[in-house]
Amino acid sequence: MNVKTVNESGALRLSNQAVGALMLALQKGIMEECDITDLIKDFRLTESADGLIVENPPHINVEEDDA
Repeated sequence: MNVKTVNESGALRLSNQAVGALMLALQKGIMEECDITDLIKDFRLTESADGLIVENPPHINVEEDDA
């Protein structure tokens, strides 16, 4: 089954998951003080009924505080 999520102009849209992946990439860039261009360019995108999905979203490691 070929599923396409398009708006009225025929353009593809990002799913909520893809928007979250983009926000994680931005947060990672801020936390690690690094350029996120390559991270975003390496996103593997897949079409779904909800819009484009990022198959390889970034991971952020968070250390627990012993407070």
